[in-house]
Amino acid sequence: MDREASERRPRRPNPSRLNPRRPHTGRLHPGGRRPRLPQPRRAQPPGGPAPGRLRGPLAGLRRRYRADRAAPVSSLVHSPHPWASALGMAAVVLLGAWLGLLIVGSVHTPVGPMDTSMTLRPSATGGTKINVSPLGALELDSHVAPIRLDVDVDRLDPVRSQALVENPELISRLQDEISRDVKEGATDLAVRSCVAVVVGATALGLVVFRSPRRALTAGGLALALLAASGAAAYATWNPKSVLEPRYSGLLSSAPSVVGDARSIISEFDVYQKELARLVANVTKLYEATSTLPAYQPDPGTIRVLHVSDVHLNPAAWHIIGSLVEQYEIDVIVDSGDTMDHGAAAENAFLDAIPGLGAPYVWVRGNHDSRVTQEYLAELKNVHVLDEGAAIDIGGLRIAGSGDPRFTPDRSQEDGGDAVERMAGIRFASSLRDQERAGTPVDIAVVHNPLAARETDGTVPLVLAGDIHRRENELLPFGTRLKVEGSTGGGGLRAVEKDEPAKVEASVLYLDRATKRLQAWDEITLGGLGLTSAEVSRHLAEENTPLPTPSPGPSSSPASSGPAPPPGEPSG
Repeated sequence: MDREASERRPRRPNPSRLNPRRPHTGRLHPGGRRPRLPQPRRAQPPGGPAPGRLRGPLAGLRRRYRADRAAPVSSLVHSPHPWASALGMAAVVLLGAWLGLLIVGSVHTPVGPMDTSMTLRPSATGGTKINVSPLGALELDSHVAPIRLDVDVDRLDPVRSQALVENPELISRLQDEISRDVKEGATDLAVRSCVAVVVGATALGLVVFRSPRRALTAGGLALALLAASGAAAYATWNPKSVLEPRYSGLLSSAPSVVGDARSIISEFDVYQKELARLVANVTKLYEATSTLPAYQPDPGTIRVLHVSDVHLNPAAWHIIGSLVEQYEIDVIVDSGDTMDHGAAAENAFLDAIPGLGAPYVWVRGNHDSRVTQEYLAELKNVHVLDEGAAIDIGGLRIAGSGDPRFTPDRSQEDGGDAVERMAGIRFASSLRDQERAGTPVDIAVVHNPLAARETDGTVPLVLAGDIHRRENELLPFGTRLKVEGSTGGGGLRAVEKDEPAKVEASVLYLDRATKRLQAWDEITLGGLGLTSAEVSRHLAEENTPLPTPSPGPSSSPASSGPAPPPGEPSG
């Protein structure tokens, strides 16, 4: 049967598709479907459709609105991005922990003769800061962690201090007492800090999130953060950080707060034990707030003041003279660039050198001319070194070589770095010749660090300048290179930048028997118009521990005994 015949054949109606509410007329639409019957149109009231009855596009909008109202609320609220939620939680944890430490994270505890406050503070570098008001502060690189320990000296107990002064034997017991006090205070501080960060983070989380579960999560994360910081501090704890403190305020004028170099190296072992000596020194400083004690020299220590790049700054002579008197300097070493242009008209600036109070050893810099060198050679108490010449002075043998270049003279090509290296090679050859002759050199002095590097292996210590910043490096063959900053603050160059260049000098401590560098103090003063001062001590680890010193020629038999504790008179 073909397709056309099947399509013409009438189909039987499907009873299931008929409307039960209306009688079936028996007439079907072609294809078997019931035709739609016309519906009578309702009369519209005047003014349009009845209220609540929408047609056309408005009806579609209404249907969508009803569907949205029927949907669950969870499908309408967009959940925050996971990163945004994590950042919000991190901000609440950090801020809440900081607020907790700020409010209740301090512990008041006695440490020896003093009443102190110990506090943990957030920090990018860690460390310990001891505030000794009104004298200043000491900063120690005791650990590396995102927390810093602040110790504030609130009050010096007069009764306990007087007992120490009247009974010096109590100082021996003070060590154990302070160790116990510090341990108890640190334990109490740890407990209070844990409570502080948990309460702070939880309270802030409750305010921000309005959810107890998320608030407790913030408190737990804050506690975990503090525990991780404590673990990092414990892992990086440096008990010998007290050997290299940084001073600020009036303490920068009192190097005796840490004793002499030999006492520090031989006596200071661990941080907890030697905190007793540090407290004893602070006690003595309180007793003499107006007249701080001077540095007590060790008979077995030679003190060398290293200066460089004065650049016609007259203030440098006052600073050098003060350091010579305060530190009882034996020799001043100037690694050049005392002048700016090397002209004869500048020579009068050098007349202040003979009155500085110590022998002055000088080498030529690239801003110093031969005219400058000849003028200095005629001054009293000034020793000019050039072409590898050496001098025995202050218990040391010092050799030096001037810079081969004179850069203010633009008419000649200076040769650059190659000339400096060749000058260093010639100087190193001269140093080897002196060693073969049985007169080894203790300190070599040049101006340019490139020339200084060529002396590696021929001398224990080489000093340089030129670059207006400090550098300290132990070269591959055992020579220590020390480059000094500008003791004149860069001279007139100090006004070329937004911030004035700092005034820098160093005091070197050398053993009189071995002639080796043991430690050095870096003195840094604020530049033009600034009044800041900082002293930091560093140790030459390649020469520690020190041998027992032998009495010097002028030492009495009593002076060969053990060195006194730092801050106490040696005789």
